[in-house]
Formats: sequence, C-alpha cells, structure tokens
Amino acid sequence: MDAFTDIRLKGVSYAFGTHTVLHHIDLHIQPGSVVALLGPSGCGKSTLLRLLVGLAEPAFGEIWFGDRLMAKAGWSLPPEARDIGMVFQDYALWPHMSVAQNVAFPLKMRNVPRAEREQRVMQALERVGLTAFAGRKPAGLSGGQQQRVALARAIVAEPRVLLFDEPLSNLDSALRESLCHEMAQLLRQIGTTAVYVTHDRREAEWLADRIVHLAAGTVESECTVTSSSGEMA
Repeated sequence: MDAFTDIRLKGVSYAFGTHTVLHHIDLHIQPGSVVALLGPSGCGKSTLLRLLVGLAEPAFGEIWFGDRLMAKAGWSLPPEARDIGMVFQDYALWPHMSVAQNVAFPLKMRNVPRAEREQRVMQALERVGLTAFAGRKPAGLSGGQQQRVALARAIVAEPRVLLFDEPLSNLDSALRESLCHEMAQLLRQIGTTAVYVTHDRREAEWLADRIVHLAAGTVESECTVTSSSGEMA
C-alpha cells in the first residue's frame, strides 16, 4: 500500500445558487487517522464529502491529498483520479454480479491481471468474513452482509483515502453497533486515512480517532476519541 495520506482543506467554501452551504472550512486530517464528520441534516457534512469525492468543486479554497491538489475554485480532479474507496448508505452493489465480481470491479477498471485480481478479492472478502459468499448475488444477502461486500470493494484496490457516507443508517441498532466495531478494527488494521459521515454520535465515538462537528456549514468544534469505547478527551 502507498504511504499514508493526509487531507487538507484550506479555506474551502461551497455555494448552491445563492445559498452558501460551507463557509471557509479549514481542516487537517492526519495520515492514517479516521475522522468522523458529525452533524444534523443540512449542516454541510454530505456536501463536504462530495467535495472530497470529486462530485463537486469548491467556490473558494483548496483540497489536498498529501502533496496532490485535488480541487480548487473552478477546477476539480475527477473521482477516478483520486485513489479513493467509497462506501455508500445504500450499498450500491450491482445486482447482476456475484459478490466476488462486485468486489473485483475496481481492480478490473485498473486493468489488474486476472490471477492477481482473484487473489486480492478473496483477501478482501476474508477481511470482512465473506469468503463463503463469493459466488452469491447481493439479493441473497442480508443488509449487514451487503454492507460488508461494499466495504470489501472499497478496500480491495488499497486506496489512499476511504470515504463513508452514513453506511450503517439502513441497519437496525444491534447490527449497526456490531458492524461499526468491526469496521473500526479493520480501518486500524489497514491504516488508510478515512472520513466517515454520520449523524449518530455513538457511531462517531465508536469508530473515529477524531470527531469534527459541523453546524450551519462551519466547523463548530473538534474533539479526540481516546478509546475504542467512545470515551472522549
């Protein structure tokens, strides 16, 4: 895997028409850390994630991954050029593909040779406990299993940055807590810099090293998580 990557947002603002959604965001995410963006609907966290993905470009400011400029006013590097993995709220799995084919897709797009592709797919599925489900279609899986497939697909190409868009919000409370702890353990094993968007403070405390609380398009506060149990500094 490449060296860990930090993320820097320098004076980033974003407007939708005449409505300013993000106001001069300055944020530094350390290499290999997991940061949760926490806040209610409309606070700007999903917009910030879209900027990191490359689905929108800032009105002002700059976004950097390591020493690479990702976006500035009037210009944005496309998502496929950013070396990111993404886990969505609705899983975003292709129903006509098997679990293994879904996970293999990012490698296929990178022209990874078939033998290496198959090996890496099985390694990713082993990490999320789904090697026995490689041949199944997503429709035959539970919601938690589908989200594990989505996670395996996000990590299989060993991206430098992982982005999560409220990935557990469709699951029941018990499963959400269990999968959140599993994800936290996996993220620390692989060491990839990660940004996790959520409106659930418990999820943020269980999973993140640091919580950034957004309100009305600004960074209202930041705090460090001092233990996996969610004990705050």
